[in-house]
Amino acid sequence: MVLESKQTTVAYRCPHCGAGVMSVVGLFQLTADMLKLKCSCGKSEMTVVYGKDGKIRFTVPCILCPTPHNFSVSSSLFFGKDLFVLPCPYSDVNIAMMGDANHVKAELSRTELELLDLLEENGIDSFDAFRGEQTLSDPQVTEIVTYVIKELDAEGRIHCHCPHGEEGDYDAEIRQDGVMVSCNRCGASRLIATDSLISAHEFLNADSLELE
Repeated sequence: MVLESKQTTVAYRCPHCGAGVMSVVGLFQLTADMLKLKCSCGKSEMTVVYGKDGKIRFTVPCILCPTPHNFSVSSSLFFGKDLFVLPCPYSDVNIAMMGDANHVKAELSRTELELLDLLEENGIDSFDAFRGEQTLSDPQVTEIVTYVIKELDAEGRIHCHCPHGEEGDYDAEIRQDGVMVSCNRCGASRLIATDSLISAHEFLNADSLELE
């Protein structure tokens, strides 16, 4: 089935209460103003904006990460697919979806089961317990932290004691208590804790990594 070109259904899962939030979106709504999908619990919202370049931009609350993620897709994808998903860039769990209403509902249900399986693997028996403790542990948090470290290194945003103008030579060693980032040239290092999302929260929100 092909969707009508100017209307689609969008959805995300609230990271606070776990509820699926879904709404029908039309092109007229987007061109008129920023669209906000708010959860009934009042603690989260997803924003959708139609840009002058014809792209649709999203700010999506993440069920696993402490901050929302930003995405940009073409209007043809947004309005023309039976199902199109936006995954968390760190965990690969789908956090937003758009398309035909029945396909979106099915994907919400599938991702809920996927999330519950993930929590069960980490010894958490319910979504309420997860929100209360925020204790996803290795390997999930370690994978997220390691990914961010690689991104910061690639973008030149890791800083050490090497002389100005000289690039450091960085290694990331996975340990029981976290990920140790060190420079092989000057010896500066820093341990990033990975025992929970809460402990990694400050690092995940940082624009750079300063080694000591």
